[in-house]
Amino acid sequence: MRYTPNSGDVVTSMLHSIGLSRPEELFSDIPDEIKLNRPLELQPGMSELALRRELKKLADLNADGQNYPCFLGAGCYDHYIPAAVEQLSARAEFYTAYTPYQPEISQGILQSIFEYQSLICRLTGMDVANASVYDGGSALGEACKMAWEQSKRRRIILPPTLNPDYAEIATTYSIVNEMKMYLLPDNGSGVIDLKALEAAADDSTAAVVVQYPNFFGHLEDIAAIEKIAHRGKGLLIMVVDPIALACLKTPGAWGADIAVGDGQPLGNPMSFGGPHLGFMAVTNKLMRKVPGRLVGQTTDHQGRRAFVLTLQAREQHIRREKANSNICSNQALNALTAAMYMAMVGPEGLAAVARRSHEMAVYAAGAMRKAGLKLRYDQPFFREFAVEVNEPGTVNQYLLQNGIIGGYELNGALLFAFTEKRTKAEIDELVDLLGGVANA
Repeated sequence: MRYTPNSGDVVTSMLHSIGLSRPEELFSDIPDEIKLNRPLELQPGMSELALRRELKKLADLNADGQNYPCFLGAGCYDHYIPAAVEQLSARAEFYTAYTPYQPEISQGILQSIFEYQSLICRLTGMDVANASVYDGGSALGEACKMAWEQSKRRRIILPPTLNPDYAEIATTYSIVNEMKMYLLPDNGSGVIDLKALEAAADDSTAAVVVQYPNFFGHLEDIAAIEKIAHRGKGLLIMVVDPIALACLKTPGAWGADIAVGDGQPLGNPMSFGGPHLGFMAVTNKLMRKVPGRLVGQTTDHQGRRAFVLTLQAREQHIRREKANSNICSNQALNALTAAMYMAMVGPEGLAAVARRSHEMAVYAAGAMRKAGLKLRYDQPFFREFAVEVNEPGTVNQYLLQNGIIGGYELNGALLFAFTEKRTKAEIDELVDLLGGVANA
């Protein structure tokens, strides 16, 4: 709740300036069936203190990650955000909207981006990282376009184990380019069919995409996939979970050409799905193909450390037909928050978060098997796995009625995610409720 000192005349004037007549028209994109469409039932003449209490009581009726244990993942995860990260990222000099077009007067912004890039390179094991793009899906779309431009080939191979939203975004990118997306067949194993990949990867292939861990939480055979991708001189694009990289072998160590992902788990709140940030890191060979901004370090005329916009391969600075991307900004505040989080928890802290998440997932899988529940796939996993249930939507509603935010709904299964915030008591309650539904 905020105090906004605008009179009725001021509100009317602002609305008229954008062609509206009533404040309700600002929310016309929200479906009527989920609107209240009536005033709140509040007592007249309430004090500010009493009003705040009443509104908080109403707000507490909502199911959110603050009050309900959340087992929903599929690309957006309920990790703990240290208080220092929340406090520092909320400073006015950081969250005030500003785009660093004038590098000579924005050294602080440029340094924060440079530090973020450096941390992403260290996390992924890659040579160069950009200043971020909009989210993980757009990062993959840009990576596919980069592979197409670099290789002069049209075919991008997408696995069935890729986040379906990412696959859809990458396919949208192909509509306005000359890329052709090829989706590998699903063999029902929860991982890529290597024989199908080997048959599909020919000399027209620009890149092979693999998610690590994949959408179902499993670990793919990256060594075999890398050999298949590079055998025909195509590129290997890895979509990675930044938390998992604290414990797993990095994309750089696997021989990836491009590593992308969503940086939301790095200290950014879930925020109903955004805004987040898409990170992107590449080998030195692809440096000049990187979309968006790349900040570099140099020295000024007095020999002092300084930061500059080294590269901006986008439409605003290059002729449209020569530009590598039309990405025109970066998620500066989200990227700064991610940099704060990585610097604050450090390598050991990040590894501890990853281990705890994995341990909770392993404990949950064991408890579910003991309760007679069936995991859909028999594959190594990091922190997510799918459990077979009848009517996933109905099961999720049942869990919600019992104070638990359930999993991502698949066809005949729920995909559950586990983070360091989850406890054994919460998992035991989840398993008891699922077992009750399954055995009813």
